[in-house]
Amino acid sequence: MAQAASAPGGSRRSSACGRRAARCIVGWRRRRWWWWWWWCGAGQRRVWRAGTMASWASLSPSIVEYFEGEDFYRCGYCKNESGSRSNGMWAHSMTVQDYQDLIDRGWRRSGKYMYKPVMNQTCCPQYTIRCQPLQFQPSKSHKKVLKKMLKFLAKGEISKGHCEDEPMEPTVEDAVAGDFALITKLDAQCDLRTLSGDFRESLESEEKKKIKSSKKEESNELIQSQDIEEKLGSGEPSHSVKVHTVPKPGKGADLSKPPCRKAKEIRKERRRLKLMQQNPAGGLEGFQAQCEPPALFPAKAKSNQPKSLEDLIFESLPENASHKLEVRLVPVSFEDPEFKSSFNQSFSLYVKYQMAIHQDPPDECGKTEFTRFLCNSPLEAENPPNGPDCGYGSFHQQYWLDGKIIAVGVIDILPYCVSSVYLYYDPDYSFLSLGVYSALREIAFTRQLHEKTPQLSYYYMGFYIHSCPKMKYKGQYRPSDLLCPETYVWVPIEQCLPSLENFKYCRFNQDPEAALPVLAAFLCGFAHQTRVVTLSVVCDA
Repeated sequence: MAQAASAPGGSRRSSACGRRAARCIVGWRRRRWWWWWWWCGAGQRRVWRAGTMASWASLSPSIVEYFEGEDFYRCGYCKNESGSRSNGMWAHSMTVQDYQDLIDRGWRRSGKYMYKPVMNQTCCPQYTIRCQPLQFQPSKSHKKVLKKMLKFLAKGEISKGHCEDEPMEPTVEDAVAGDFALITKLDAQCDLRTLSGDFRESLESEEKKKIKSSKKEESNELIQSQDIEEKLGSGEPSHSVKVHTVPKPGKGADLSKPPCRKAKEIRKERRRLKLMQQNPAGGLEGFQAQCEPPALFPAKAKSNQPKSLEDLIFESLPENASHKLEVRLVPVSFEDPEFKSSFNQSFSLYVKYQMAIHQDPPDECGKTEFTRFLCNSPLEAENPPNGPDCGYGSFHQQYWLDGKIIAVGVIDILPYCVSSVYLYYDPDYSFLSLGVYSALREIAFTRQLHEKTPQLSYYYMGFYIHSCPKMKYKGQYRPSDLLCPETYVWVPIEQCLPSLENFKYCRFNQDPEAALPVLAAFLCGFAHQTRVVTLSVVCDA
């Protein structure tokens, strides 16, 4: 093995950090650097990340092979033939804590290949994005997708339109296309614009002619009340219904007539007089008690509280439901019997998806490509006592519908997050918006893991590309944060969007004195052409 060389002009600070952080043996092989590193238990926890489990210090080291150069190649987003630029390395093995630190510095994996875009040079800067599941509330479009799935499972109803959403790459419009055939009664009765027009027209006619019969008025009131109740229950702001119309100048308004009153006021007056006739002593008090605001919608009092994500996903189905959906978490390992037994079916689904959605030719989506891309993972499975019951590592989350796999979500369970890698599904079920549905299920799954492992509290969605419309949808899962490409701190996406509207590449951290920590070179130095410095930081003993 060749002796590790210090960088020219290496600082004392770097040497000190290197001695405290790690020891490394570096060898030269095939014109590439091979790295073997292990972290010293107490020092690593003190320097790299507080709270790292002491038992992890005894794990096998992470082994990566760094690829020199920063080549330009074709961009898959804007289709620029030579616009994309990134750094990469091949991970032969990696601990979950190492990978957690890497993705917190802008790296991602595709199989065993790790890559990091050169953010200030690539045509489409890719910002790491994470969602905060503990504070997540599904949007109206998310609720439609969940309701659509429930109606399909319960009654077998299929939307008329098709949703051509690409997993983890759809636009917001694609994600909810075709939902309108399956919206619930709540949404079906919430078009207040149409109702307001009809209601206003009827009232104007009433003012010009005469007050309609009491029976018809009560019917109109019931429709209006139901509509307002539905609006309040959905959390959507209700539009005010204007019923008192003022005559326009020059239209010959008769000022001798009393001013028009709302139909509702007229009905209240009639009811008050009727009660006073029936009970002269207590009629007025009884009427006032009936008009108390809290008593207007007693049956809908609880509906003002929005349903949680779990309530929407796991809503009970009838015993005679048309379909049965089961989600299974399977470790990515050919030694696992469940993974091995479902491999052929999962592979067939992958081929069908790639050919239909991505138009890949059959020779580009064979078993070799499938295994290398979605089954080979460098992450070493770990099962610490204070971790989740399923352990850490790479998994396939399989969606079984009536005994058949219709979708597979590839995820990594890491010490502080669930990281979404890829999702492929049966194109015949595009009407179910499986890309959006699986993301919501993964957010709920993160919340479930958090109950056992409190530090596991984030959902990483890969890269957010503001300049690519098909990738901007990830910003709709709120609250979410983007990773600053210069200081590696998380910034709420709302604060980042104004800058991204004007510039493709942005530094989100507004603190001018904030700088990249010295030890961060160990994790991200590759992308900043500081390999020698990284060797100095890591190798100085």
